[in-house]
Amino acid sequence: MRKIIQFIKESYAELRRVVWPGKEDVVSSVKVVIISTILFAAVLGLVDVLLLLGIQAIF
Repeated sequence: MRKIIQFIKESYAELRRVVWPGKEDVVSSVKVVIISTILFAAVLGLVDVLLLLGIQAIF
């Protein structure tokens, strides 16, 4: 039980030292993730369509 309490105290102390990102940083990161996801999905969709057309042309 003593180790659990010590772990919780150390975790809390560590969280107080964390430098949390600001709102602008978070919004910027979210934009990058959303745009990257959309672009990646578009590229995969294009590859899927091209492969489907290629397979249909062969058979």
